[in-house]
Amino acid sequence: MVHRILIVTAVAAEADSVTAGLTTAAPEHVPLPGGFALCRHADGDRARVDVLVGGVGPAAVAAATGTALAYASLTSTGTDAGRRELPYDLVVSAGIAGGFRPAAPLGSLVVSSAIVAADLGAETPDGYLAVDALGFGRSVHPVPGELTGRIAAALAAEGLPCAVAPVLTVSTVTGTARRAAELAERHPGAAAEAMEGFGVAEAAAAYGVPVVELRAVSNAVGPRDRAAWRIGDALDALRHAVRLLGRTVFVEAP
Repeated sequence: MVHRILIVTAVAAEADSVTAGLTTAAPEHVPLPGGFALCRHADGDRARVDVLVGGVGPAAVAAATGTALAYASLTSTGTDAGRRELPYDLVVSAGIAGGFRPAAPLGSLVVSSAIVAADLGAETPDGYLAVDALGFGRSVHPVPGELTGRIAAALAAEGLPCAVAPVLTVSTVTGTARRAAELAERHPGAAAEAMEGFGVAEAAAAYGVPVVELRAVSNAVGPRDRAAWRIGDALDALRHAVRLLGRTVFVEAP
């Protein structure tokens, strides 16, 4: 059975790193409704990995991911014996991110134990209330430990240890020490901050597809110090991680 993976990035530079890590034949470009496109990598009868540039922020990437999932649902032949009626076997939100020190130093990898909407809620006189505490939905998508364990083990086996921890989704990137401290206090154990994971997770959940977030750390969460950013190193780490996972986790059943 061919395992079908959808990897969603925010921008083209991240997608290029993911594509560079997928050592398959020349990819096929599949246009989607709404102006989106998939870069499809097929590895014979083992795996098919579709890479999607979904845009920046949770709203844009949720729309893009939902489009890809709907397209896959409508075009699936469903002929593989025993295949679950899902558009993909796994959705991965991937890219670079800010890392919370000391859990996630520059150039390190973070695999999500949970995908958290860190600022979806309300400020009150008694403090912040997440949207689920307000009774309007959810703010956390837990990721099964069996899945994160397999990913972490595959990376560590090749000398790429990672933090398995909550990854925060924000609509405004943190730029002060005060904000970084607030988020760390509100979400103990969080290792990384990015802008897309929760949007990808919401779309995947609507179709019942497992989801995980994979981040390579390019900067520290806190005051913006562009001179200290290591975007190139983070993109290299992302490429290397995808190359390893493409040999192992992506060719196994989630």
